[in-house]
Amino acid sequence: MYKFLTTAIVSVSLFLCFTGRAQSFNTDSLRVTLPQAEKMFLDSNLQILAQKYNVDATKALIIQARLWPNPNINISNGLYNTQTHKWFQVFDPNDAEQSAQLSQLIVLAGKIKKQTRIAETNYLLSEYGLFDLLRTLKYALRSTYFNIYYLQQTARVYDEEISSLKTVVGTFEKVVDSGYVAQVDVVRVQAQLYSLQAEYQTLIDNLNDQESQLRLLLQTKPSIYVVPQIDTTVINSTSPLQYPMQNLMDSAYKNRTDLMIAKGNLTLSQQNYSLQKALAVPDLTAGLGFDRHGSYIPNFTSVGLGIDIPIFNRNQGNIKSARINIDMNKTQLTLTQKTLEEQVTRGLQRAVDADRLYKQLNPAFAAHFDKLAAAMLENYKNRLVRLLDFLTFYDSYKTNIVQLNTILYNRVNALETINLNTGTNFFN
Repeated sequence: MYKFLTTAIVSVSLFLCFTGRAQSFNTDSLRVTLPQAEKMFLDSNLQILAQKYNVDATKALIIQARLWPNPNINISNGLYNTQTHKWFQVFDPNDAEQSAQLSQLIVLAGKIKKQTRIAETNYLLSEYGLFDLLRTLKYALRSTYFNIYYLQQTARVYDEEISSLKTVVGTFEKVVDSGYVAQVDVVRVQAQLYSLQAEYQTLIDNLNDQESQLRLLLQTKPSIYVVPQIDTTVINSTSPLQYPMQNLMDSAYKNRTDLMIAKGNLTLSQQNYSLQKALAVPDLTAGLGFDRHGSYIPNFTSVGLGIDIPIFNRNQGNIKSARINIDMNKTQLTLTQKTLEEQVTRGLQRAVDADRLYKQLNPAFAAHFDKLAAAMLENYKNRLVRLLDFLTFYDSYKTNIVQLNTILYNRVNALETINLNTGTNFFN
């Protein structure tokens, strides 16, 4: 009976080492490398597509800002002649009263030019917004991609131990009444199994949440289960110290789109201040007029100019508000610069710490534990160790592999954070 239990455990363990976790809800697996995932993301992400439409719409407003006001024409004709008792006399030049005015608003103080510059700055800001969205979404894509990979590695360890314990529990329950196994051993194994299942469910919920986020980024079907294909050799050989701090900082100042947006907002507020001062200057209206019988002479023609007198409304409030907005955006720009510097510095520090922790690990850590697990199985098969000693070792194996995968992900995520903070794929 003891040999039967041992054989069952060994068989299940070896089988699960070569099989992945079955996906009951997500029926289709999609194996993609990181470059493939990024291409799918750029080709199909709806957030990026919507932002591109916004950029095009903002660009069209430049055309509108350049346009002059339309001329205005006003034509009037007499409704009723009280002398001839006729309605709508149009073609009688002697008795019909007709008049016409043509006017054009002449915009002064360079308002149209200033409005055009504001529209052009808004267009640049919308482009910066697109690039900043790309930067943040790309970080989310890559971070989620690596997180899924290491969560899947962790899930396999849980799969192995849970399946093994299920087999042991099922076999124990069959033979407990025969006296080969003590009831207390059955209870202890069952308690460990329930604890593992609770941990495993939490892990799977997290993994499925990450899969859902990745599917949204890639715009794939809900039935897809993404399986990342990663070359860990390249990742493990990457060092966060291969680029000097000054290079990272210079790249951030050059490529961070949130910094470009802050600078653009300052430029926009300065342009708006210039426009508000120009709006204090009234525009000129020029016009031509004709009146057949309504003036002191027949067929009277006239030319005229009109302008508002800026006595009460000189746009004082808008000018003051625009000037305050300049100070506000200067402060925001300074804050963005200080935030950028802190993020780059802290990001590199975090990556160095994660890399130092990774290098303290034995490179053959996982393989070493696999050999020990195989040796433990062999010893248990030969009745050199007790069942609970075997389970304790296997649980320790699970704990260490989980910690290893967490350390590996934290290191990769720290490198991706440097990419995010500098606006450049230094680590690809």
